[in-house]
Amino acid sequence: MSTITLYRHPLSGNAHRVQLLISLLGLNAEIVDVDLMQGEQKSEAFLSKNPFGQVPVLEDGEATLYESNAILVYLASKYDPLRQWLPTEPGNAAEVQSWLSVAASRVANGPAAARLITLFGADLDAERCATISLDLFTVMETHLSSRDWLVGDHATLADVSNYAYIAHAPEGNVSLADYPNIRRWLARVEGLEGFVSMQKSAVGLAV
Repeated sequence: MSTITLYRHPLSGNAHRVQLLISLLGLNAEIVDVDLMQGEQKSEAFLSKNPFGQVPVLEDGEATLYESNAILVYLASKYDPLRQWLPTEPGNAAEVQSWLSVAASRVANGPAAARLITLFGADLDAERCATISLDLFTVMETHLSSRDWLVGDHATLADVSNYAYIAHAPEGNVSLADYPNIRRWLARVEGLEGFVSMQKSAVGLAV
């Protein structure tokens, strides 16, 4: 097995989803913290790994990958022979891809963005972020009323990709109090063998 290295920041939900899947898959990986406060992500050395200057970045042998959801697909495709995390059945496969898109759009523009405002002073529209978050949570609450997981009958990349920023939504003043199904789903993710939590946030640089 090749050597896996994950470049991350401990407060980044995008990086956490990759670290979480690595742990759930039982893989050994070197975790390298990138000092975003000092602009390390914009250094020449880091830009050679990701020209967008963002975490996470994954190195696996000769492969260097960035964009968290793409990394999830890569890891599940290479290291999960049973295809639990990335189903091959067309319907479930499409649903997982839909939830990866949700993570990259509604979650990113809703609870993740709201968290950037409250914790890091990002110049974003708090009301818009809250509206996007609550619209998303309303849909998820109904979706999870008759199922334990976002797709199928077991955890998949859909759950891994959406967990962190939803679990940390209260840090962006977006309450989960009215969404018991979502809270139960978060608890199920946290109960998975190999689960690792994301560090509690403190004032710092937007990630």
